[in-house]
Amino acid sequence: MKKFLFLAGMVFLLSPAFANEPALLQIRSIQSQIDDCGAKILNANQITKPVIFVYDNEDKKLKLEFDKIISMLENEASSFRGKQLCRRLKPVTDLTKIDLLQEQTAAAFTRIIKKGRISFGDAAPVEESLKRLEIGGALNTAELLRICRLLSNTARAKSYGRHDTQEDLADCLDIYFDGLEPLTPLSNEIERCIISEDEISDDASSALKHIRRSINNLNDRVHTTLSGLVNGSLRTYLQDALITMRGDRYCIPVKAEYRSQVQGLIHDQSASGSTLFIEPMAIVKLNNDLKELYVQEQDEIRKILASLSEEAAQYIEEIRTDYRSLTDLDFIFARGALALTMRASRPILNEEGRIRIREGRHPLLDQKKVVPITVSLGDEFSLLIITGPNTGGKTVSLKTVGLLTLMGQAGLHIPAGDRSEIAVFRQVYADIGDEQSIEQSLSTFSSHMTNIVSFLKKVDDRSLVLFDELGAGTDPTEGAALAIAILSHLHKRNIRTMATTHYSELKIYALSTPGVENACCEFDVESLRPTYRLLIGIPGKSNAFAISGKLGLPGYIIDDAKKRLSEQDVSFEDLLSDLEASRRTIEKEQAEICLLYTSDAADE
Repeated sequence: MKKFLFLAGMVFLLSPAFANEPALLQIRSIQSQIDDCGAKILNANQITKPVIFVYDNEDKKLKLEFDKIISMLENEASSFRGKQLCRRLKPVTDLTKIDLLQEQTAAAFTRIIKKGRISFGDAAPVEESLKRLEIGGALNTAELLRICRLLSNTARAKSYGRHDTQEDLADCLDIYFDGLEPLTPLSNEIERCIISEDEISDDASSALKHIRRSINNLNDRVHTTLSGLVNGSLRTYLQDALITMRGDRYCIPVKAEYRSQVQGLIHDQSASGSTLFIEPMAIVKLNNDLKELYVQEQDEIRKILASLSEEAAQYIEEIRTDYRSLTDLDFIFARGALALTMRASRPILNEEGRIRIREGRHPLLDQKKVVPITVSLGDEFSLLIITGPNTGGKTVSLKTVGLLTLMGQAGLHIPAGDRSEIAVFRQVYADIGDEQSIEQSLSTFSSHMTNIVSFLKKVDDRSLVLFDELGAGTDPTEGAALAIAILSHLHKRNIRTMATTHYSELKIYALSTPGVENACCEFDVESLRPTYRLLIGIPGKSNAFAISGKLGLPGYIIDDAKKRLSEQDVSFEDLLSDLEASRRTIEKEQAEICLLYTSDAADE
């Protein structure tokens, strides 16, 4: 089959001479076996569960690093349950549910832009307290203060959620804000009565105020009486001229040898036995009265807490709804805040397996340095093969597509240009990185192949498959044949697939197969640096000779190496060089035309 390559207005015909017949025979043989295996597996194990599956390698490290996105999201939330919801967030496959999540994220993003961020940090868990109220129990000060802070935060959120002008359009978050009940009278009453977890206000009740006034008066009388004794008739009998407490009783430190000189009750003695702590008889009754007042104070505090608890019990469902709504909002606004941090946008979703990412950026790379990529898949072609030198950005491109897909299906905006489109997949399989396993005595190739076998048992037309350096780690001829056979098997089943490779055979396969497209990561040979730009429709060069020459390898060695290439290999690499030179020339001319047009428009 002849294949035409179209590039910027020029058509190149791929010669059949580039097809390596022995390699193609190997490919067809292996491909036939895989097709038979896949047909049996497909009939026996149709995956119907509506849960997205991301393949992990055996050490359970998520290859696409979605867990790191979740950690970033959790940092944007402030409440306990909000963080919990962030940690539990996973991609889903129900398009209606994804649309709702995306709508919520977009609404939160818009509100943050207009009004700034809001903290839900005081929305501490209250469910245990509410259960105690349901059975008639009384809450302690800490629990009541927790409810009070929740209600205060509710009032603040309610105010934040109001539309300031008639021009403000309603959104899907109005139902959350409208359902909030600040319960201001209850909140004010708790604030009036409770100062802190350890202190009740004197004004909590008139009885408490009276009791505490009496306590203060008695304390003054006790101190006056004891000061007179310490600084008067008993001074010579004391170890120190001070007043101390033993238990809840006022005492003075008396030398043991003067025990008989001081009338009172012994409450304690020093470790050496030389000092006795005696409560003088003159203040015993005062201390007794004081202790009784303390008991009355605690009884009154219990009554106050019981009264506040009884009042709170009237609004159990309202408080429960406030808590759930606030923490739901915290979760939603965390997604909106993450979108703002990433400069992300809402993706368009489809169930046709179509991916069109415009200026997509990997969210875990330095956003000041990362080079955006534009990539498509599932429309004109279902298989994309990315080639080019190492460190050129092939793996990053692969991860970017996979990670942005997971983010979009989890209801998160994606760091890409407006109108970017992602498909809803039932499974995403990623075989990325060096899978060598010393513990299991598996080579890199064996580990990769173990993963691939697992893929073939589960993939269907609702899957996205990502391969990094497919077929690497073994004999290049056999590795390339296997890679083409595996990709051909997936391509025949219309499974959306992206693969990176160094093999020229895969470039030829993409050029000669309908529905398969080449791509490359641009490399600047002059500076020996990758530009990280992803170019769709152009196969990449390894640039081994050019790089080696720039690094100082003698020319005669490079010339000798070139002679050892087959005529077909040389012709193919020359074609790629011509394509690259033509593309650069056209891009330069387009830039000059744009500059000229801009200059003319400015003059007008």
